[in-house]
Amino acid sequence: MQQRKLGSHGPEVSALGLGCMGLSFGYGPATDKQQAIKLIRTAVERGVTFFDTAEVYGPFTNETLLGEALAPFRDRVVIASKFGFDLPQPDNQQILNSRPEHIRQAVEGSLKRLNIEAIDLLYQHRVDPNVPIEDVAGTVKQLIAEGKVKHFGLSEAGVQTIRRAHAVQPVAALQSEYSLWWREPEQEIIPTLEELGIGFVPFSPLGKGFLTGAINENTAFDSSDFRNKVPRFSAGARKANQILVDELVNIARQKDATPAQIALAWLLAQKPWIAPIPGTTKLHRLAENIAAAQLTLSAQELSLIDSALAGIEVQGARYPEALQKRVGR
Repeated sequence: MQQRKLGSHGPEVSALGLGCMGLSFGYGPATDKQQAIKLIRTAVERGVTFFDTAEVYGPFTNETLLGEALAPFRDRVVIASKFGFDLPQPDNQQILNSRPEHIRQAVEGSLKRLNIEAIDLLYQHRVDPNVPIEDVAGTVKQLIAEGKVKHFGLSEAGVQTIRRAHAVQPVAALQSEYSLWWREPEQEIIPTLEELGIGFVPFSPLGKGFLTGAINENTAFDSSDFRNKVPRFSAGARKANQILVDELVNIARQKDATPAQIALAWLLAQKPWIAPIPGTTKLHRLAENIAAAQLTLSAQELSLIDSALAGIEVQGARYPEALQKRVGR
Protein backbone atom coordinates (compact mmCIF):
# COMPACT_ATOMS: atom_id res chain seq x y z
CA MET A 1 0.00 0.00 0.00
CA GLN A 2 1.09 3.57 -0.68
CA GLN A 3 2.72 5.30 2.30
CA ARG A 4 1.98 8.85 3.42
CA LYS A 5 3.80 11.18 5.79
CA LEU A 6 1.62 12.87 8.39
CA GLY A 7 2.64 16.46 7.83
CA SER A 8 6.12 17.84 8.39
CA HIS A 9 6.60 16.38 11.86
CA GLY A 10 4.74 13.07 11.81
CA PRO A 11 5.46 9.44 11.06
CA GLU A 12 5.11 7.68 7.72
CA VAL A 13 1.99 5.52 7.65
CA SER A 14 -0.08 3.51 5.21
CA ALA A 15 -2.51 5.64 3.20
CA LEU A 16 -5.36 3.89 5.01
CA GLY A 17 -5.07 2.94 8.65
CA LEU A 18 -7.35 0.81 10.80
CA GLY A 19 -9.54 2.31 13.47
CA CYS A 20 -9.80 -0.40 16.12
CA MET A 21 -12.41 1.06 18.49
CA GLY A 22 -15.34 -0.92 17.11
CA LEU A 23 -13.64 -4.23 17.84
CA SER A 24 -14.15 -3.62 21.56
CA PHE A 25 -16.45 -0.69 22.08
CA GLY A 26 -19.11 1.61 20.72
CA TYR A 27 -20.80 -0.40 17.98
CA GLY A 28 -22.39 -3.23 19.95
CA PRO A 29 -20.85 -6.28 21.66
CA ALA A 30 -17.10 -6.72 21.47
CA THR A 31 -15.80 -8.91 18.64
CA ASP A 32 -14.56 -12.37 19.58
CA LYS A 33 -10.92 -11.97 20.58
CA GLN A 34 -9.46 -14.45 18.11
CA GLN A 35 -11.55 -13.02 15.26
CA ALA A 36 -10.37 -9.53 16.17
CA ILE A 37 -6.72 -10.61 16.26
CA LYS A 38 -7.15 -12.29 12.87
CA LEU A 39 -8.64 -9.11 11.39
CA ILE A 40 -5.82 -6.90 12.74
CA ARG A 41 -3.13 -9.28 11.51
CA THR A 42 -4.82 -9.60 8.12
CA ALA A 43 -4.69 -5.82 7.86
CA VAL A 44 -0.92 -5.93 8.44
CA GLU A 45 -0.52 -8.62 5.81
CA ARG A 46 -2.49 -6.44 3.35
CA GLY A 47 -0.18 -3.47 3.89
CA VAL A 48 -1.83 -1.51 6.70
CA THR A 49 0.82 -0.07 9.03
CA PHE A 50 -1.26 2.47 11.00
CA PHE A 51 -3.45 1.34 13.90
CA ASP A 52 -5.59 3.53 16.14
CA THR A 53 -6.76 2.81 19.69
CA ALA A 54 -7.36 4.63 23.00
CA GLU A 55 -7.45 3.83 26.70
CA VAL A 56 -11.16 4.74 26.82
CA TYR A 57 -12.09 2.05 24.27
CA GLY A 58 -13.40 -0.65 26.54
CA PRO A 59 -12.11 0.99 28.66
CA PHE A 60 -8.60 -0.48 28.38
CA THR A 61 -9.53 -3.71 26.56
CA ASN A 62 -8.89 -2.37 23.04
CA GLU A 63 -5.30 -1.45 23.84
CA THR A 64 -4.67 -4.90 25.30
CA LEU A 65 -6.17 -6.54 22.21
CA LEU A 66 -4.12 -4.42 19.83
CA GLY A 67 -0.93 -5.02 21.80
CA GLU A 68 -1.34 -8.77 21.54
CA ALA A 69 -2.34 -8.72 17.87
CA LEU A 70 0.55 -6.52 16.78
CA ALA A 71 3.28 -8.01 18.96
CA PRO A 72 4.81 -10.02 16.05
CA PHE A 73 4.84 -6.93 13.82
CA ARG A 74 5.99 -4.16 16.15
CA ASP A 75 8.80 -3.02 13.87
CA ARG A 76 6.40 -2.70 10.91
CA VAL A 77 3.56 -0.66 12.42
CA VAL A 78 2.68 2.75 13.82
CA ILE A 79 0.46 2.58 16.90
CA ALA A 80 -1.61 5.60 17.95
CA SER A 81 -3.37 5.89 21.29
CA LYS A 82 -5.05 8.63 23.32
CA PHE A 83 -5.37 10.02 26.84
CA GLY A 84 -7.76 12.51 28.36
CA PHE A 85 -10.33 10.86 30.63
CA ASP A 86 -10.61 9.71 34.23
CA LEU A 87 -11.13 5.96 33.95
CA PRO A 88 -13.01 3.85 34.70
CA GLN A 89 -16.25 5.57 35.65
CA PRO A 90 -19.71 4.20 36.54
CA ASP A 91 -21.98 3.82 33.52
CA ASN A 92 -19.00 4.56 31.24
CA GLN A 93 -19.18 8.27 31.98
CA GLN A 94 -16.40 10.23 30.32
CA ILE A 95 -14.91 12.81 32.67
CA LEU A 96 -12.18 14.90 31.08
CA ASN A 97 -8.76 14.93 32.73
CA SER A 98 -5.61 16.16 30.99
CA ARG A 99 -3.69 17.25 34.07
CA PRO A 100 0.04 16.60 33.58
CA GLU A 101 0.25 13.97 36.31
CA HIS A 102 -2.74 12.16 34.82
CA ILE A 103 -1.22 12.21 31.32
CA ARG A 104 1.85 10.46 32.72
CA GLN A 105 -0.31 7.90 34.52
CA ALA A 106 -2.32 7.25 31.35
CA VAL A 107 0.80 6.81 29.23
CA GLU A 108 2.30 4.29 31.65
CA GLY A 109 -0.93 2.30 31.53
CA SER A 110 -1.10 2.41 27.73
CA LEU A 111 2.53 1.29 27.38
CA LYS A 112 1.86 -1.75 29.56
CA ARG A 113 -1.38 -2.72 27.83
CA LEU A 114 0.09 -2.26 24.36
CA ASN A 115 3.28 -4.02 25.49
CA ILE A 116 5.49 -1.46 23.76
CA GLU A 117 8.35 0.80 24.81
CA ALA A 118 7.06 3.95 23.13
CA ILE A 119 3.71 5.15 21.76
CA ASP A 120 4.27 6.20 18.14
CA LEU A 121 1.52 8.84 18.12
CA LEU A 122 -0.13 10.07 21.31
CA TYR A 123 -3.28 12.17 21.02
CA GLN A 124 -5.09 14.26 23.57
CA HIS A 125 -8.52 12.63 23.07
CA ARG A 126 -10.55 15.76 23.82
CA VAL A 127 -9.49 19.25 24.81
CA ASP A 128 -9.78 19.75 28.59
CA PRO A 129 -10.97 23.32 29.30
CA ASN A 130 -9.59 23.07 32.84
CA VAL A 131 -5.99 22.50 31.74
CA PRO A 132 -4.07 24.98 29.56
CA ILE A 133 -3.12 23.30 26.30
CA GLU A 134 0.42 24.57 26.83
CA ASP A 135 0.66 22.36 29.93
CA VAL A 136 -0.60 19.38 27.94
CA ALA A 137 1.83 19.96 25.07
CA GLY A 138 4.67 20.56 27.52
CA THR A 139 4.00 17.28 29.30
CA VAL A 140 3.97 15.34 26.04
CA LYS A 141 7.17 17.14 25.03
CA GLN A 142 8.80 15.79 28.19
CA LEU A 143 7.49 12.28 27.45
CA ILE A 144 8.99 12.50 23.97
CA ALA A 145 12.33 13.53 25.46
CA GLU A 146 12.10 10.52 27.80
CA GLY A 147 11.51 8.16 24.85
CA LYS A 148 8.02 7.09 25.95
CA VAL A 149 6.24 8.89 23.10
CA LYS A 150 7.40 9.61 19.55
CA HIS A 151 4.82 12.07 18.19
CA PHE A 152 2.13 14.37 19.62
CA GLY A 153 -1.41 14.64 18.27
CA LEU A 154 -4.72 16.31 19.06
CA SER A 155 -8.27 15.08 18.50
CA GLU A 156 -11.28 17.26 17.68
CA ALA A 157 -9.36 20.41 18.68
CA GLY A 158 -10.17 23.88 17.37
CA VAL A 159 -7.84 26.12 15.39
CA GLN A 160 -6.61 28.28 18.28
CA THR A 161 -5.90 25.23 20.45
CA ILE A 162 -3.95 23.65 17.60
CA ARG A 163 -1.84 26.79 17.19
CA ARG A 164 -1.13 27.14 20.91
CA ALA A 165 -0.16 23.48 21.29
CA HIS A 166 1.99 23.52 18.16
CA ALA A 167 3.98 26.49 19.52
CA VAL A 168 5.08 24.35 22.49
CA GLN A 169 5.49 20.93 20.87
CA PRO A 170 5.06 20.37 17.12
CA VAL A 171 1.74 18.62 16.49
CA ALA A 172 2.22 15.69 14.12
CA ALA A 173 -1.45 15.02 13.41
CA LEU A 174 -4.99 16.09 14.14
CA GLN A 175 -7.62 13.39 14.35
CA SER A 176 -11.17 14.56 13.71
CA GLU A 177 -14.25 13.44 11.84
CA TYR A 178 -14.15 14.17 8.11
CA SER A 179 -16.06 12.54 5.29
CA LEU A 180 -18.43 13.22 2.44
CA TRP A 181 -21.17 13.80 4.99
CA TRP A 182 -19.15 15.89 7.46
CA ARG A 183 -17.08 18.49 5.60
CA GLU A 184 -16.84 21.21 8.24
CA PRO A 185 -13.02 20.75 8.58
CA GLU A 186 -12.63 22.23 5.12
CA GLN A 187 -13.58 25.68 6.43
CA GLU A 188 -10.81 26.37 8.97
CA ILE A 189 -9.14 23.17 10.11
CA ILE A 190 -7.60 21.91 6.86
CA PRO A 191 -6.14 25.32 5.85
CA THR A 192 -4.59 25.62 9.32
CA LEU A 193 -3.11 22.13 9.18
CA GLU A 194 -1.65 22.86 5.75
CA GLU A 195 -0.12 26.11 6.98
CA LEU A 196 1.49 24.46 10.01
CA GLY A 197 2.54 21.22 8.32
CA ILE A 198 0.27 18.99 10.43
CA GLY A 199 -1.15 15.70 9.15
CA PHE A 200 -4.87 14.88 9.24
CA VAL A 201 -6.31 11.55 10.35
CA PRO A 202 -10.05 11.45 9.60
CA PHE A 203 -12.04 9.09 11.79
CA SER A 204 -15.50 7.89 10.73
CA PRO A 205 -14.50 8.38 7.07
CA LEU A 206 -17.48 6.23 6.12
CA GLY A 207 -19.95 8.21 8.21
CA LYS A 208 -20.05 5.61 11.02
CA GLY A 209 -21.09 3.06 8.42
CA PHE A 210 -23.78 5.08 6.69
CA LEU A 211 -21.77 5.77 3.53
CA THR A 212 -21.34 2.04 2.90
CA GLY A 213 -24.97 1.80 1.85
CA ALA A 214 -25.57 -1.00 4.36
CA ILE A 215 -27.70 1.17 6.68
CA ASN A 216 -31.16 2.56 6.02
CA GLU A 217 -34.10 3.93 7.98
CA ASN A 218 -35.17 0.42 9.03
CA THR A 219 -31.79 -0.70 10.36
CA ALA A 220 -31.94 -1.74 14.03
CA PHE A 221 -28.78 -1.20 16.07
CA ASP A 222 -27.74 -3.23 19.11
CA SER A 223 -28.80 -1.63 22.39
CA SER A 224 -25.16 -0.90 23.25
CA ASP A 225 -24.46 0.80 19.90
CA PHE A 226 -23.77 4.50 20.49
CA ARG A 227 -25.41 5.40 17.17
CA ASN A 228 -28.75 4.99 18.97
CA LYS A 229 -27.95 8.32 20.67
CA VAL A 230 -26.68 10.17 17.60
CA PRO A 231 -29.25 12.56 16.06
CA ARG A 232 -27.90 11.89 12.58
CA PHE A 233 -28.86 8.23 13.04
CA SER A 234 -32.48 8.76 14.00
CA ALA A 235 -34.80 6.94 11.63
CA GLY A 236 -36.01 10.22 10.18
CA ALA A 237 -32.49 11.52 9.57
CA ARG A 238 -31.44 8.23 7.97
CA LYS A 239 -34.43 8.40 5.63
CA ALA A 240 -33.63 12.00 4.69
CA ASN A 241 -29.92 11.29 4.22
CA GLN A 242 -30.47 8.28 1.98
CA ILE A 243 -30.33 10.62 -1.01
CA LEU A 244 -26.60 11.15 -0.42
CA VAL A 245 -25.92 7.40 -0.38
CA ASP A 246 -28.03 6.94 -3.51
CA GLU A 247 -25.84 9.48 -5.30
CA LEU A 248 -22.71 7.69 -4.07
CA VAL A 249 -24.05 4.38 -5.35
CA ASN A 250 -24.63 5.90 -8.79
CA ILE A 251 -21.12 7.34 -8.89
CA ALA A 252 -19.62 4.04 -7.68
CA ARG A 253 -21.34 2.06 -10.45
CA GLN A 254 -19.56 4.18 -13.04
CA LYS A 255 -16.18 3.27 -11.49
CA ASP A 256 -17.03 -0.38 -10.87
CA ALA A 257 -16.55 0.33 -7.18
CA THR A 258 -18.59 0.43 -3.99
CA PRO A 259 -19.88 3.61 -2.32
CA ALA A 260 -17.46 3.01 0.57
CA GLN A 261 -14.54 2.86 -1.84
CA ILE A 262 -15.59 6.11 -3.51
CA ALA A 263 -15.91 7.80 -0.10
CA LEU A 264 -12.41 6.68 0.93
CA ALA A 265 -10.81 7.46 -2.44
CA TRP A 266 -12.36 10.93 -2.29
CA LEU A 267 -10.76 11.55 1.12
CA LEU A 268 -7.36 10.31 -0.06
CA ALA A 269 -7.57 12.67 -3.02
CA GLN A 270 -8.10 15.77 -0.88
CA LYS A 271 -4.53 16.12 0.47
CA PRO A 272 -1.41 13.92 0.34
CA TRP A 273 -1.07 14.21 4.14
CA ILE A 274 -4.50 12.80 4.94
CA ALA A 275 -4.64 9.20 6.23
CA PRO A 276 -8.18 8.00 7.06
CA ILE A 277 -8.73 5.24 9.62
CA PRO A 278 -11.89 3.32 8.67
CA GLY A 279 -12.87 0.71 11.22
CA THR A 280 -14.55 -2.62 10.69
CA THR A 281 -15.14 -5.95 12.38
CA LYS A 282 -15.54 -7.87 9.12
CA LEU A 283 -12.79 -9.29 6.90
CA HIS A 284 -14.70 -8.62 3.68
CA ARG A 285 -15.19 -4.98 4.64
CA LEU A 286 -11.48 -4.74 5.46
CA ALA A 287 -10.63 -6.02 1.96
CA GLU A 288 -13.14 -3.61 0.42
CA ASN A 289 -11.68 -0.63 2.29
CA ILE A 290 -8.06 -1.52 1.50
CA ALA A 291 -8.91 -1.78 -2.21
CA ALA A 292 -10.01 1.87 -2.09
CA ALA A 293 -6.35 2.88 -1.73
CA GLN A 294 -5.81 1.68 -5.30
CA LEU A 295 -8.78 3.65 -6.65
CA THR A 296 -7.75 6.88 -8.35
CA LEU A 297 -10.27 9.64 -8.93
CA SER A 298 -9.43 12.18 -11.62
CA ALA A 299 -9.89 15.92 -11.14
CA GLN A 300 -12.97 15.68 -13.36
CA GLU A 301 -14.43 12.82 -11.31
CA LEU A 302 -13.78 14.70 -8.06
CA SER A 303 -15.54 17.71 -9.51
CA LEU A 304 -18.50 15.56 -10.55
CA ILE A 305 -18.74 14.11 -7.03
CA ASP A 306 -18.72 17.59 -5.51
CA SER A 307 -21.37 18.74 -7.96
CA ALA A 308 -23.59 15.71 -7.37
CA LEU A 309 -23.52 16.14 -3.59
CA ALA A 310 -23.39 19.94 -3.38
CA GLY A 311 -27.12 20.45 -3.12
CA ILE A 312 -27.67 17.81 -0.43
CA GLU A 313 -27.97 19.09 3.13
CA VAL A 314 -27.26 16.29 5.57
CA GLN A 315 -29.86 16.08 8.33
CA GLY A 316 -29.11 15.59 12.03
CA ALA A 317 -26.29 16.62 14.36
CA ARG A 318 -23.25 14.36 14.41
CA TYR A 319 -23.18 14.20 18.23
CA PRO A 320 -25.68 14.49 21.06
CA GLU A 321 -25.58 17.99 22.55
CA ALA A 322 -23.41 17.09 25.56
CA LEU A 323 -20.72 15.53 23.37
CA GLN A 324 -20.93 18.28 20.77
CA LYS A 325 -19.78 20.76 23.43
CA ARG A 326 -16.48 18.89 23.67
CA VAL A 327 -15.40 19.28 20.07
CA GLY A 328 -13.82 22.17 18.22
CA ARG A 329 -12.49 23.81 21.39
